[in-house]
Amino acid sequence: MISTLEKEITFRFLKARKKDGFLNVISIFSFIGIGLGVAVLIIVMSVMNGFRTELINKIVGFNAHITVSPYDKTVDFKNFQNKNLDKISENLIFSNSSEAIIISEQNSKGVFLRGYLEKDFSKLDLIKNNNFVGKNKIIGKNSISIGKELSFNLNLDIGDNITIMSSSGVDTIIGSLPKQKTFTVTSIFESGLVDFDNNIIFLNLETLEEFSNLSKNDRNLEIYLKNPQNIENQKIIVQKIFPDDLVVSWADMNRSLFSALKVERNVMFIILSLIIIVAAFNIISGLTILVKNKTKDIAILKSIGVLNNSIIKIFFLVGTIIGTTATLFGILLGVAFSYYVENIREFISSTFDLTLFPEEIYFLSSMPSEINVGSIFLISICSILITILVSIFPALKAAKLDPVKSLKYE
Repeated sequence: MISTLEKEITFRFLKARKKDGFLNVISIFSFIGIGLGVAVLIIVMSVMNGFRTELINKIVGFNAHITVSPYDKTVDFKNFQNKNLDKISENLIFSNSSEAIIISEQNSKGVFLRGYLEKDFSKLDLIKNNNFVGKNKIIGKNSISIGKELSFNLNLDIGDNITIMSSSGVDTIIGSLPKQKTFTVTSIFESGLVDFDNNIIFLNLETLEEFSNLSKNDRNLEIYLKNPQNIENQKIIVQKIFPDDLVVSWADMNRSLFSALKVERNVMFIILSLIIIVAAFNIISGLTILVKNKTKDIAILKSIGVLNNSIIKIFFLVGTIIGTTATLFGILLGVAFSYYVENIREFISSTFDLTLFPEEIYFLSSMPSEINVGSIFLISICSILITILVSIFPALKAAKLDPVKSLKYE
């Protein structure tokens, strides 16, 4: 317990006096350093969480959440009636894919063909968003849908014809020749990820299988989930339903990318935590100088019967209060900055004519930010613990002062 006397002395030591000018400067720098360290850590974590969420949403919005691929036999239709599958899935869509080459007057380019049935193409989230251009959301037998980036690179627009050469061949009297077919561009999609928009073409599933010499037994089952974020548990459910097939989730296909993001986030947390540690060492300096300046006061307190434990509590509380209030200040500053980070970016860009967040590099129209309560709590606990630890040494030093020696020359 902390007594009333200890509280009063603590708050008196916290008040700045004119003769404690240098000490006051150190205390202010300690407060600002810890506050800014906490704020920067919260801002960086929020922006990185925002990037991760935006990236997941774009990947999930373009790819199937779970893909079931047959090894040798076609996917068993009986499993579609499974109650567990019905609970977690929103859409079940068949697809197939192959590789091909686009032949144009300007250049040739390798692309990835992805086929869907006419009735299934309009179910894709990518087709439902506002960036989809084209009145016809049905893939006909001789029509294709291309990405916005690919349309720019090949100077294609809706209604244009392009020739695609298949990776499979057709036997002729002079040998095997690759198949070629002319398609009409009927729609243009935009996923927000340049690799997808520049390399993937949608077309009719039956046309794809005929064009690439694929069988119906090769068709993949794409499962679109009601809650794609909770992917690991739902993947286990699907694996039990389709034990004889290969089950791959969106997380599996992008595992290296998200592992790199996780490592980067952890490293940033460690590096930025050093800012708080460095600032916390100012508390040691400030408290040590405070002990030196208050030698006479400490000696008088001891001579009137104040125990060493009380002296330790007083100086320990001084350091803890500085660290705790600085942490709270940093939390408020960090949360406010994270919440208005896009407004701040727009203000700086317009005022100084700077491009802080180029869309052509990050493929996002705005700077994402996601405030995570768990991260803020962890940062706050770490900051307060650091300030508590650095306050112990000066407090113990204050308790060891000999009142007789301290008052000898007074």
